Amino acid sequence: AGLLLGHTVLGKLDTVNDLLFSHVSGIEIIDTTGLFGFVIFLFLMGVKMDLRVAFRSTKRAAVIGFISILAPITVGLIIFSAFKKPEQSKEVNLERLLGTTIESLTSFSVIACLLSELNILNSELGRLALSASAIADVGTLILVFVFSSMAKWANAPSVAAVNTAASIAFVVILFFVFRPMMFWVIKTTPEGKPIKEVYIVLIVMVAIGCSIFSHFFGDSPLIGAFVFGLAVPDGPPLGSALVDKLECFVNGVFLAVFTTTSTMRVDVKSMMENRSRFLFSIIFVGVTFLAKVLSCFIVTFGSFMPLKDSLAFALIMSSKGIVELSYFCSFIDNKIMSKATFSVLVLGILVNSTIVPLLVKLLYDPDSRRYAGYEKRTLMHLKPDSELRVLACTHRSENVSTIIELLDLTCPAKESPQVVFALHIVELKGRDSPVFIAHQKNENSALSSLENIFAYNQYEQNNWDSVTVHAFTAISPSKLMHEDICNMALNKQTSFIILPFHRKFSIDGSIEDENSVMRNVNCSVLDRAPCSVGILIDRRVADRGRKTLKTSSRMPTCSIGMLFIGGKDDREALTLAKRMARDPQVNLTVIRLIADHHHSGNIMDWDGILDSEILKDVKQKNEVGNSCNIMYAEEVSNDGPQAAGVIRSIVNNYDLIIVGRRYGVESVQTIGLAEWCEFPELGVVGDLLASTDLNSSVSVLVVQQQYYVELDRH
Repeated sequence: AGLLLGHTVLGKLDTVNDLLFSHVSGIEIIDTTGLFGFVIFLFLMGVKMDLRVAFRSTKRAAVIGFISILAPITVGLIIFSAFKKPEQSKEVNLERLLGTTIESLTSFSVIACLLSELNILNSELGRLALSASAIADVGTLILVFVFSSMAKWANAPSVAAVNTAASIAFVVILFFVFRPMMFWVIKTTPEGKPIKEVYIVLIVMVAIGCSIFSHFFGDSPLIGAFVFGLAVPDGPPLGSALVDKLECFVNGVFLAVFTTTSTMRVDVKSMMENRSRFLFSIIFVGVTFLAKVLSCFIVTFGSFMPLKDSLAFALIMSSKGIVELSYFCSFIDNKIMSKATFSVLVLGILVNSTIVPLLVKLLYDPDSRRYAGYEKRTLMHLKPDSELRVLACTHRSENVSTIIELLDLTCPAKESPQVVFALHIVELKGRDSPVFIAHQKNENSALSSLENIFAYNQYEQNNWDSVTVHAFTAISPSKLMHEDICNMALNKQTSFIILPFHRKFSIDGSIEDENSVMRNVNCSVLDRAPCSVGILIDRRVADRGRKTLKTSSRMPTCSIGMLFIGGKDDREALTLAKRMARDPQVNLTVIRLIADHHHSGNIMDWDGILDSEILKDVKQKNEVGNSCNIMYAEEVSNDGPQAAGVIRSIVNNYDLIIVGRRYGVESVQTIGLAEWCEFPELGVVGDLLASTDLNSSVSVLVVQQQYYVELDRH
């Protein structure tokens, strides 16, 4: 838009030129508004940037971060020396040196925005890019401070001494006075309550004051706001509150104004007036870009990263955006850079920010290979006494107790142990970098992820000879939470994932709370999980505090119903139910819904043969042993309404009902129910059991078997 409105296109027309450029005060006001918005934007980028990422980075990320700056600067200086002429003015030398430096920098904010837009923020490549760019950004700040200080000391030593002392005092006050004050604000805010509005306003005012302070002492006003943003504690409740309050308006309005007014200054005609400047600008932009791409590519490819991933990573580290544009704007405002060079560099940013995302998307698609299930990781394919590896996901603390009860129902024993990977998923707010925490057994409670981690550890202690628990916390954007879940399930080779249902029910059976984020996560996991998945619906609100799924009594106390219609999901659900039935405290009833011969016909397909085979041992009661209580019953259902009637009649007889999802599978027994299905992720039967119209407090587990890919042998 800025290019179109500028001197290159519409600005040539007299009417547009008079409207936009004849009233100097008007365009200056818009410029100032855009700059003010960009100051707040950089402040928010500082808030969202976690400096600990830079200091906790791996050796590989540190090497990449430093090389991504040093390689293009070195090559740029070589090009500068090669093109330097004896009669060249100091102004031209300074312009070329600054241009080379800015083209060589790696901006954390730009890379974080690019990764977020491409939905690879918490991928392996994304995490490495964030770590490397955080180191590069800190290195850039130090280099800018050193170079600017050297220039000031060369021109006016006395003024430089005052400015340097003021800058050091500024940083010390921010991190050792203001930062503790903000931690005090967090400490005095009750848990779960928002930060008071007065504190938000004061912090924004201080950010603007920091910009004025840095400008007064000879630095860019952008640096003051950014450094203050780094001092603000990231994440909830303070960092997230600032981001929630400001980000939408700043990004949607101020940033658009700043970008538009900045690019309105581009004049393609002026680029050709000085051929030597134009040629040098084109060459150093291209050469520094290639130097950064090649250096990052060589380092990552040399550390055994795949070829395409290494190239995608190098392109990510070489991306340009709004931060580089702001530097060039400040140079042209301070008469350090000519309009011709500015125009070339801004057009270079436009080309870079257009092509790089397309190439990265073409080269790197983690979903296309990461979760492809070539290996069968289902409950059906486990040996009877093999280790059961389960990924238990929790979003809220109330999910924990029911999930632990379900885990206990799977009958862990010394002969068939259970390994639980407890993952607490938290939405990323107020920071750019996703966080993944592996909790230690002896971890301090203040550092842990709420009480759910300790509940899982207590479950392990109660079953010390048969259960092993590994606790983790993943903090990531809501649209990428499913990647943390699927990635962990793949890496830990789990056979089953347990997800909580997104609805919370009240005592009277109505909906108390509905979490749309969790529903989207559940749907995404079902679509791409590398193993089988179960969604647990907890409706036992009225019974909490006095009844659990299974108590410590020696008599059978837990009654489980398994509704079987047919298909692979039902077979997976039945396998889990039979595993639970090994426990003498469990009563299992398998209810098979069948259609009469008039409606079903006599054709037996392959699925029907597999169904009959898995039900054979249930009917004969010989696999699980004589001590187990397994009953088998058949109910006739010729359509959906009849199936609903059967379900309503039996639902209150059980503490837990297990069903298969059977998504997209049509059968005579449930025909017509799909038209009334509210939650396709539960299937038609699961949706009926989760309905508010069902007057019941029974817990429900909806099971989906893993979708795996058959390998082509030819």
